[in-house]
Amino acid sequence: MRKIIIFNFLFVFVICFQSAVFAQDHGHEGHDHSTHENHDHSTDDHSTHSVTADSHDNHGAEAHGDSHHGHSEVICGVEVDHSFEVGKTAMHHIGDANVYSIGPLQLPLPVIAYSNDGGLDIFSTSKFKADLLGHGDGHAAYNGYVLHEGSLKRVAPGQNFPNGEVKIAGFVPKEEIDAKGKKKEVMYVCDFNELYKIENKSTADAGLFGGGITSFYDFSPTKNVVSMILVTLFLGFVFRRVAKSYKAREGKEPKGLQSFMETFVVFIRDEVAKPFLGNKWEKYFSLLLAIFFFILGLNLFGQIPFFGGSNVTGNLAVTMVLAIIAFLVTNISGNGHYWKHLLAAPGVPWFVKPILIPVEIMGIFIKPLTLMLRLFANITAGHIVLVVFVSLIFIFGDSGQNVGGALGASVGSTLLTLFMMAIELIVALVQAFVFTILTASYIGAATEEVEHH
Repeated sequence: MRKIIIFNFLFVFVICFQSAVFAQDHGHEGHDHSTHENHDHSTDDHSTHSVTADSHDNHGAEAHGDSHHGHSEVICGVEVDHSFEVGKTAMHHIGDANVYSIGPLQLPLPVIAYSNDGGLDIFSTSKFKADLLGHGDGHAAYNGYVLHEGSLKRVAPGQNFPNGEVKIAGFVPKEEIDAKGKKKEVMYVCDFNELYKIENKSTADAGLFGGGITSFYDFSPTKNVVSMILVTLFLGFVFRRVAKSYKAREGKEPKGLQSFMETFVVFIRDEVAKPFLGNKWEKYFSLLLAIFFFILGLNLFGQIPFFGGSNVTGNLAVTMVLAIIAFLVTNISGNGHYWKHLLAAPGVPWFVKPILIPVEIMGIFIKPLTLMLRLFANITAGHIVLVVFVSLIFIFGDSGQNVGGALGASVGSTLLTLFMMAIELIVALVQAFVFTILTASYIGAATEEVEHH
C-alpha cells in the first residue's frame, strides 16, 4: 500500500512540474455565460473601470441594445458581444484555469510566473479583483498580468503598460491576420480608453494547439494541478485506512472499505498483472495499481457536478506524462531478447528486415502515443458532450428570451445529461482499466523470456 501511495505522489509531482511547460489553454477566448445569463449590467459598478465618459454614455444606448439581447457592451469604443456560444463554452469548460471553480464560484489560486523582462512574480489571482461569482475575468491588472476567462495572460511587452495594480475596463477580441495569412482572434485589454494586446502563457505544443513560446512562463498550480493533489490526498487517505484494516483484521474476512477496495486490487492482480507479467507480476504490481487508481480517481472526480469540473485526464499534458512513464518502464525493463527482436528480427528473411525493423522501432513510440491519445480523447469527448447537452437550454431558450423554449429544453437536456453521466461513469472505469492492461502487456512483452515462445 505504501508503494501505491508513493507512486501516486510521484505522478502528481512529475505532472505538476511539466504541465507548467506543456499546458493546454483550450479556447479560453470564449466566455462561459451559462452561469450568469441573467447578469444585470445596469447594476454593475463601473466606477472602477478605466473608460471614458463617452464609453459610459454608449453603455446605456448600445451596450444593452436589443440586437444582442442585452449581452453586449462598449469597451474602449468597441462593441463586444457576450452572447452565448456553445463551441467557446465547451472549449472553456475542458480547459485548465488559474482559478478553482465550484459551480459559478471562482476561488483564487497562487500565481508563479516568469518573464524575461519582468523576472519572477509570485502573487495570488485575487490581485485581479475578479468577481466571486462569474466566469473568471479580472477587473484589474497586476505587473502586466491579467486574468481572462480564468486563465493567466500577460500584456505583450513593448506597449508601455503601467506596472503594479491597474484597474481595467474589460477585454476586447479582434480578428487579425497572422504571419501565415490565417485569421485568428487576438485579445486586447482596455485601460484608460487604450487597447493593449495580451498574449497567452508559453506552451510547448509547437503550435499544434495554437500555442507556442511567448513572453512569459506560468508555473502556477492551476485547477488541474489542485485537482490532482486533492485526488492523491484522498487516495492516500483511503489506502492508509485499508492498510490499517488489514493489520487490525488480520486473518479475518474483509469488511467495509477494505472489502470494496480489495475487489479492485484482486481484479488487477488476477486479470492484469499475473496473465501479462507471469512470475514477475509482483515487481510491477504496485505501479499498475498506482496507474489504475490514479486515472480512475481523476476520471471520477471530474464527474462530480459543480465541483471544479476538472478535465485532468482530458489534458494532453497529463496523459503524455502517464504514457512517458509507461514508455520508460517498458524499455528500461526490456531484456536482451526484447531488443534483439526489435533491432535484429532473427528468423526473418533478410529482404524483409529493412521494412520490418523500422516498423518495430516506430512501434516503440507509437504504443505510448496511442495510450496518451486514447485516454485524452475519451475523457474530453465526454466532457464536451455534457456541456453541449446543458447548452441546449440556452439555445432553445434564446439566452433567456424564450422561457417556454428553455423549460422544454431543460427536460430533454436533463434526461440526456443524466444518461451521459451514467455512461461516463462506465467510461471512467474502462479507460483506467484499458490504460493499465495495455501498460502491463507492453511490460510483459519487454520482459518475456525466450522459453515462453
